[in-house]
Amino acid sequence: MKEKQQNILIIGAGLCGSLLALRMGQRGYNVNVYEMRPDLRKTDIYAGRSINLAFSDRGNKGMKLVGLEEKVRELCIPMNGRMLHDREGNTFLSNYSGRDHEYINSISREGLNAMLLDESERHENVKIHFNKKCLSVDFENTTAHFEDYHTKDKFVEDADCIIATDGAGSALRRSYYLERKFLFSFSQEYLTHGYKELTILPTENGDYKTYKSALHIWPRGDFMVIALPNLDGSFTVTLFLSYAEGEYNFNNLTTPVIVTEFFQKEFPDALALMPNLVEDFFNNPTAPLGTVKCSPWHYKGNTLLMGDSAHAIVPFYGQGMNASFEDVVEFDAILDKHEGDWETIFSEYGKTRKKDTDAIADLAIDNFHEMKDHVGQAIFQEKRKIEMALEKEFPEDYSSKYSLVTFNEDIGYREAMLRGRAQDKAILNMLSDGVITTDDDIKDILDKVKTETEAILEDDKIAGLH
Repeated sequence: MKEKQQNILIIGAGLCGSLLALRMGQRGYNVNVYEMRPDLRKTDIYAGRSINLAFSDRGNKGMKLVGLEEKVRELCIPMNGRMLHDREGNTFLSNYSGRDHEYINSISREGLNAMLLDESERHENVKIHFNKKCLSVDFENTTAHFEDYHTKDKFVEDADCIIATDGAGSALRRSYYLERKFLFSFSQEYLTHGYKELTILPTENGDYKTYKSALHIWPRGDFMVIALPNLDGSFTVTLFLSYAEGEYNFNNLTTPVIVTEFFQKEFPDALALMPNLVEDFFNNPTAPLGTVKCSPWHYKGNTLLMGDSAHAIVPFYGQGMNASFEDVVEFDAILDKHEGDWETIFSEYGKTRKKDTDAIADLAIDNFHEMKDHVGQAIFQEKRKIEMALEKEFPEDYSSKYSLVTFNEDIGYREAMLRGRAQDKAILNMLSDGVITTDDDIKDILDKVKTETEAILEDDKIAGLH
């Protein structure tokens, strides 16, 4: 490809930033990436936080774009469904799709990030600088102010454009907000719940202590535990719990006795796999869960927010990383059309992408309530049974909301949300009204669901809901 003399400065070398750096490097730009943390390939920077993630079709588009689809597969553990655990220790496997080839993957955040950094640095035109904290961005002059973590020296870098992939605490977004130089809208909403990472260690032989090929969920109404498998035989376990409400909450789980009592009562089968529970619980931080929305994402052709810095979401659809990777794919497509005109590129990217990232943010909140509560309800299980049967019998004609979001990467999140919500409403209404049952002829159910879904979509359109 022809050499671009333009200099791109990327703030943040996490998953989104390292993929973007790699792609811009492939396109021939001079790329400098500044990351406030140490190099994760040389030190453990993820202790107690999100060490694995759900990787699915939208994220894989990013891997295809940079030619890493085969390489990333080696880091993946396929998960075909949700393994639900009740208080008595009974389990029920609920597949993600009625189509056998559709599944999500558990992937190591560190392994994936390290691979993207390695691939980026293969390009002579990509340089990654660690331990450099961004203090602020002068977006009018396209310069960024940094501080070296070790020496405390402050310095300024300029570029032809700056793209911030520095996550939910973005320095560029903070500068947009504080400078008040243009009309910038920003919202940050927290759930009343936080999360804490725990671990199910492998057996002495390095085997998995429970079923490997599923995302495990212990739904308990107002709180839950989930577990995802790792390549070393362990599971990363996450407790989602209110800070202050309910009989047990993060504020009152203050002693080993209370923590053990809580797990013994609510998650006895998980506790049996976790002799290290108390140690993990008190060693690992409790972190908040928030949604960030803002607009516009860009200032002229100078600066742009991408990934979590533009649209941080809660983790309950397993789409945070996938959405950020899809950001890079969408950005790359717009770059093809308007290369050289940064203002048009940034503006069009924000216009086309924001509606979809707002939608996945809302869907992630929906799924929070679904996972901790609805999955355990009889009518929800009937709905899933019908959806699985429809997908199996009519793979071309029906996709559940989950499938539309997770496996239909060629349609946007917003379209998936609108159609998926209408389908959910249609099936639940007809089940509760007795119009359909799980024993009915499956073709008859499909016809009724399609008709009712279209009617709901039309009603929503008339009401101005989309």
